[in-house]
Amino acid sequence: MNDVIRTITLTLLWQYQVKKVLGFRYGYQGLSLNPHSNPLELTPDVVDQIQHEGGTLLGTSRGPQDVREMVDVLLKHEIGILFVIGGDGTFSGAMDIANEIKRQNLSMSIIGVPKTIDNDIYCSEMTFGFSSAVEAARKSIYSAHEEAKSAWNGVGLVKLMGRDAGFIATYASLANSDVNFCFIPEVSFELNGDGGLLPVLEKRLEKKHHAVIVVAEGAGQDLIEGFGSKGKDASGNIRKKDIGLFLKQHISEYFKRKSVPLTLKYIDPSYTIRSCPANAFDSVFGILLGQHAVHAGMAGKTNMFVGYWNHHFTHVPLHIAAHKRKKVNINGDMWQTVLRTTEKMWNG
Repeated sequence: MNDVIRTITLTLLWQYQVKKVLGFRYGYQGLSLNPHSNPLELTPDVVDQIQHEGGTLLGTSRGPQDVREMVDVLLKHEIGILFVIGGDGTFSGAMDIANEIKRQNLSMSIIGVPKTIDNDIYCSEMTFGFSSAVEAARKSIYSAHEEAKSAWNGVGLVKLMGRDAGFIATYASLANSDVNFCFIPEVSFELNGDGGLLPVLEKRLEKKHHAVIVVAEGAGQDLIEGFGSKGKDASGNIRKKDIGLFLKQHISEYFKRKSVPLTLKYIDPSYTIRSCPANAFDSVFGILLGQHAVHAGMAGKTNMFVGYWNHHFTHVPLHIAAHKRKKVNINGDMWQTVLRTTEKMWNG
């Protein structure tokens, strides 16, 4: 996010000679009338080195804010273009702001920049942060594999981000070819019976005495009814039950019942992955997204985000991506390759 913030700031100031750029702190909370929500003026000095840091200079938040109040804050600070960096929920809020601006017949533009490491923004092939997330996830899988090999019947279980789409788990499993089982939200699986995880894992351990399991956080939700709390978060998203802890418990209990020795190491690197600095690819991609967002806003576009499709940056209406998510194509080459690779691993 810092690469994008820096690029938007410098492109506005240097290329378009905009007089002032403001950064609203902590997402839409920064657009409330909270007296502690004063924006940060973004100058070349302020953004000078932020591209080398993980996380975000401006912070983030969850939860809705009053749309009229947010527009009032934008008017108070004489904002001409609001650049909104986020995912489908953020874009839904941006669309509401754009509609309120239109209702009030105001001269103000809303431009979105897609941000989610899950890579699930609808109508965009790629989002910044995904490449860095896969690279960081690969390191966690490597650690899980080393831990599994170091013990008799060792199992490394890694839970990765991916509430509704399993792109990180899919790509990370291929990037580290030591993964034996990969589970994503798009594909259901069973614990028991023919082809169930537990008996197949048992067969794998009989042959190789170690295994690596990767699971996306939104996978297997149909299996864990009654396990943990659900409810909704501050943004209204359904909270996923913890498939990682669920699998840890059931794998341990299964082998205990059979009196089979097992050493299971559970790794959840979610927030470590999310806060890591961008890799080279994401830094370049974030710069390009930021520049295209500024060009769109200065050209008078509004109520849209900058997408990426077939090697081209595109202008996509916000309503197309709001409340929708891209999914892994389970009939596509990528997922079929995961199936073939992991099947070979647990059979061999």
